[in-house]
Order: sequence, then C-alpha cells, then structure tokens
Amino acid sequence: MDMSETGKLGEKIVLCGANAYEQKYYFNPRFSKIPQSVQDELHIICVLFTREVGGIFTIVFEEDGTLAFETNAADDDLLYDEISSGLLIAEIKRNRQELLESLTLYYRVFILGEDVSALLEEED
Repeated sequence: MDMSETGKLGEKIVLCGANAYEQKYYFNPRFSKIPQSVQDELHIICVLFTREVGGIFTIVFEEDGTLAFETNAADDDLLYDEISSGLLIAEIKRNRQELLESLTLYYRVFILGEDVSALLEEED
C-alpha cells in the first residue's frame, strides 16, 4: 500500500486495508476512536477478502464521506480473481450495510464536522 503517514491516498482517506503479497493489515490511526469491535470487524473483512481474492484491498473514505472499496493486483499476479473481487464486494455491501452506514455517519460527523441532527433528518 502506497500511503503517506496520514493514511491519505490522493484525496481519499484510507480507513483500513490488507495486502496479500506482504500479508499485512493497516488501520489508519486517525480512526482509533472507532470502537474496538468495529475495528476488529474491519480487520476480518479486509484479511478474509485478500485471502479469498488476493491482491490489495482497501476501504477508503471519499472527500464527501462516502465509503468506497478499492482492490488491485500486481500485473504478474495470475492468481488474482477479478470476478470474485466484484462478487465479494457486493456481498460485503449487502451483508454489512448497517456497519458501512455507521462508518459513513461517523466520518461525516467527526472528521468533516457536519451537524449530526441534519444528517439524521436526511435519513428520514
């Protein structure tokens, strides 16, 4: 993963990620106030993804607070499964929807400084 110490990748901010090549997991310390149980769940999601598909998998926040999944592989990685990658991302989005929505809300309130009451009204 090519990140600065701030956990930024371009204008996106990396929340966490796993690298199958180096067998490493990264969690951005900027988000250390996220409950440990959520951090553990993110760790499991990332590591299981790279074990299943290979390559590098990151969960990032876009500038507007939207949560996004990014995956890529080395050019010479013949074992990387791009089809499974897409299917697994869709499964994560479906099965972990509440977690992902909570993380987006956390980011928008605590990082972007948006008004929580206005955000809750948007959901209604």
